[in-house]
Amino acid sequence: MHNSYWFFALLISSTIIFCFLLLKKRNFQTVLLYLTMVGYGYIIETTIFNFLGSYDYYPNLIRHNSFYDSELGAFFSNALSLPVIATLIATFQLNWFWIVFFSGYFVGIEWLFLKLHIYTHHWWRLEYTGLGLPIYFVLAKVFYKWILLPSKGFKHYFMLYLITGSISASAHILPMLFFLNRFYRPGWFENEGRDSIAFSAIYYLCASLFYCLIVKVKWKTKWIKYILSGLFTYIVNLVLIKFGILYSLVWWDQMYYVCLSLLLIVLVKIIDTRLFNPN
Repeated sequence: MHNSYWFFALLISSTIIFCFLLLKKRNFQTVLLYLTMVGYGYIIETTIFNFLGSYDYYPNLIRHNSFYDSELGAFFSNALSLPVIATLIATFQLNWFWIVFFSGYFVGIEWLFLKLHIYTHHWWRLEYTGLGLPIYFVLAKVFYKWILLPSKGFKHYFMLYLITGSISASAHILPMLFFLNRFYRPGWFENEGRDSIAFSAIYYLCASLFYCLIVKVKWKTKWIKYILSGLFTYIVNLVLIKFGILYSLVWWDQMYYVCLSLLLIVLVKIIDTRLFNPN
């Protein structure tokens, strides 16, 4: 059980820092930047972790599936500690000294987790983390400048997609990890957990694009987008079940994802408006 203590330490420290940021800045742009960095991190993690098998985490919090447990460990890193520090660096406009310092700090944590055997590399190396994190932190500063000003064109759509993806992915995958409400079996990997998470990542990436597009379409009758979103989600689930890809295991599963699609339309519309008018 000692494994979990280290991951909870990341959770607690990240939560304290994020609460500090909210109290100091008291603006919605801080939240938007945090979600942007989560969404960006998810895309990177989908590529190197889910599909390329870069490393594994061992928080020992989920006992019924080892890959789900590893996925939760990745969540502590990519949805909490890294985006929170990136948000800290960007919102306080910290210089290169702090970028190098926090990059070294996370390399040190990674090295410690390796020594504690609660994390292991496959083809990944500490050097990749050391080289990648400064880029990640610099991008946070770039995104923050975009968020502070009214955004249009590519900047607007890119940030809207990343923010939508951060919410969509978390709300889609976390219930699967804890409640086993569904799993996917496209047959890409032998490990059922990895197979399920890999497909759910593709699902959320496509769903996020759908939410962004449907919000941007001008509707004479606004409630039609909600009907189309819920109906489309329900039909996609039925098709995936029909082809033996989706296995829905609890009575509330499909209802949850239909309601989630409606909620995301509301949230994406709010975020879209705030990106256009940040003040």
